[in-house]
Amino acid sequence: MTAFPYSVQPNASLHQALDFMREHDIRHLPVTRHDELLGLISDRDIKLVLGPDFAYPDPDKVTVGDIMRADTYVVDLDARLDNVLQHMAEHHVHAAVVTRQGKLAGMFTTSDACRSFAACLREPFNSGGDAAA
Repeated sequence: MTAFPYSVQPNASLHQALDFMREHDIRHLPVTRHDELLGLISDRDIKLVLGPDFAYPDPDKVTVGDIMRADTYVVDLDARLDNVLQHMAEHHVHAAVVTRQGKLAGMFTTSDACRSFAACLREPFNSGGDAAA
């Protein structure tokens, strides 16, 4: 999980959001107002709206709030990882917004899931046992 993720206001332009995402090398950005989670926007959402040449509609005139997804997959920080992974796989979800007491606490993406799985697979070999040959 990426703790304390960046977020964006719903009145930010798509151009601002896309530049911010590129600058920080992220693909999912929670949309918040006054620390309240409103939804999620992804680089894919932006690409679908702006088209292949990022020219239509004008990315400075369309706001994040215009295209964000309000039906975001939200999980509590204490949620069991196996349940989160199962839901993400079954529903083709690429990111989960993680909250703690209703406040944004982190983002859990498919990249995070792959890193966690890779660590689990390496565990038997890092214990100092004879598993590595």
